[in-house]
Amino acid sequence: MFEVITISFAFVFGLAVRRIGLPPLVGFLAAGFAINALGDVLGLPSYTSKALEHVAHLGVLMLLFTVGLKLKLEQVAQPQVIGGALLHFAISVGVFVPGLKWLMDLDWNTALLLAIALSFSSTVLAAKLLETKRELGNFHGRTAIGILIVQDIIALAVLAIWSGKTPNLWALSLFALPLLRPLLHRLLDMAGHDELLVLMGMLLSLVIGGMGFTAMGLSSEIGALVLGVLFSSHVRAKELGASLWSLKEVFLVGFFLQIGLTGLPDWGAMAFAVAMGVLLAVKGALFFALLVAFKLRARSAFLSALSLTAYSEFGLIVAAALLPEYLVPLAIAVSISFVISAPINRFAHPLYEKLENLLRPFERDTPHPDEQPKDMGDAEVLIFGMGRTGSAAYRKLEEQGLKPVGLDADTYKAKAHQQAGRNVLFADAEDSNFWRTCNLAQIKAAILAMDDLEAKLIAVRSLRKCGFTGPIISHALHESHKARIQDAGADFTYLTMNQAGIRLAGQAAEALNPNSPEAS
Repeated sequence: MFEVITISFAFVFGLAVRRIGLPPLVGFLAAGFAINALGDVLGLPSYTSKALEHVAHLGVLMLLFTVGLKLKLEQVAQPQVIGGALLHFAISVGVFVPGLKWLMDLDWNTALLLAIALSFSSTVLAAKLLETKRELGNFHGRTAIGILIVQDIIALAVLAIWSGKTPNLWALSLFALPLLRPLLHRLLDMAGHDELLVLMGMLLSLVIGGMGFTAMGLSSEIGALVLGVLFSSHVRAKELGASLWSLKEVFLVGFFLQIGLTGLPDWGAMAFAVAMGVLLAVKGALFFALLVAFKLRARSAFLSALSLTAYSEFGLIVAAALLPEYLVPLAIAVSISFVISAPINRFAHPLYEKLENLLRPFERDTPHPDEQPKDMGDAEVLIFGMGRTGSAAYRKLEEQGLKPVGLDADTYKAKAHQQAGRNVLFADAEDSNFWRTCNLAQIKAAILAMDDLEAKLIAVRSLRKCGFTGPIISHALHESHKARIQDAGADFTYLTMNQAGIRLAGQAAEALNPNSPEAS
């Protein structure tokens, strides 16, 4: 009965909200509250909440592990990351404490803990939204995730101080992790590409990172993240993350359902949650102001701030341990923030375009760490997206004597290509400022090799709007995408898997009959 009701409710509510243009996770939240309200009527067993809590925890650990696989340690050590996180925390707590004490007549300790819980942003929601949009590697995505990591560390410190728990002697074994790294990398090499790879990912995220760090008196969430970071430099890091994708997605449904099962609110809890929902705008505005102060451009600051504009599941962890009487109001506030933040983030790029004239005057008149190129030099072919497809196109163009330039929104990927001697620059095809300032006079053709459909559509339209008349060639992952890309202005669109099949058939024909026309 437990499986029947939870899976059915999650699917029906998720499908319903998708039909009205909202992310399925909003439906999962609603399903959790519906199950909570109707549980007794439906005859749900008493272990439902505990079972979902366990499933949710596994999903969170695997999500944080896959986030760690895409992180670089130097990303967290950026001024805008550490400074933005610490200043936002200090200002938020400084404003919330007297406000909550005065409005709710709380003692100083309760007001402080409640303010701390509300100051954090949701790691799970931000990572999920950025991953869905394939923006975890983009500059604004990395900035947001870096800030969330700093916030999570602060949350762990708060729990340690107020609960009186401290790491045990086994925590000293953390210093041995770098020494174990070669052995763990060797195990990954031996795991192959099938079910052992999935089990390897679960071993690292749930066993070594999760239970291992818990046994040391540390957070299992941070453990999963740390293990992911240890493997981020491995050549198979992307494949390892992809192997866990479906399993992680299913378990994360439990996370959103479990929030709804935390409890049903009374009118006081609803009033508190609605008030916190109104204050979300202040939370996001503060992040934007701080990131602009650290010299980020308005667009990067806006997109990062929008990703961080939601209350955190870590706030619920703090409340469960230290403020159990406020767990339900905080759970409703977190749910409302998810319902507000998720759909807004879905339209983040078009929203910035509408607000650009209002936000750009806040930029500082100094060099920005996310500055993009204005000149393509003597390059003849522009390649957007320097993953496997874009890199292969780059090499082929060079072999044919042409001069390509690669553009990628991942600063670390662009830097790695540069170190390998390739002409690759950091640039975001979805950034209107890039299109306003770039010089495409020498460019004769453009190749769109990024995976995200929306990024391709924006790139095609922007190229044509800039007066580019050369051929635009794009790859497409799905048949339904092909017509949309061509309607936007692309000249040629190829279905990646179809072309791979055609090429394989050509190789087979050539091997069987070198003189056959099909071989060519």
